[in-house]
Amino acid sequence: MNYENLLREMRSLAEHVSYPITNLANASALLFEEMDRLNWAGFYIRQGEELLLGPFQGKVACTRIPLGKGVCGTAAKSGQTQLVKDVHEFPGHIACDSASNSEIVVPLWKDGEVWGVLDIDSPEKARFDEKDQEGLEAFARLLEEFL
Repeated sequence: MNYENLLREMRSLAEHVSYPITNLANASALLFEEMDRLNWAGFYIRQGEELLLGPFQGKVACTRIPLGKGVCGTAAKSGQTQLVKDVHEFPGHIACDSASNSEIVVPLWKDGEVWGVLDIDSPEKARFDEKDQEGLEAFARLLEEFL
């Protein structure tokens, strides 16, 4: 995956758009189109003590996730990326799609607080590695400019 190209494409899509949901919608479509071996790519947006489903690509998803629950809730509560090679070994994993076997979740920040999370799932175990984490964290930092 060429993350430099992905970042350039995302910047060109978002640079003249002021509505965050539009940018998240394009971001989820871009990730789903450009990354291989995915079954879900999208966002959850923080509302108080839970995450609500935002723009995504893939199968129907969970609509509400409490902070601290599952991979997404853990990333949102801790403020740290969660790179999970086998979701079935993650304590409290929430199975929105039983086909998902690995997941990476990157927090999105605004005004010093977690605003939401970028969530990407794969049916392949150990699909994501440290290079993906670094690239997707850079992608998230770019998106934060347009929230």
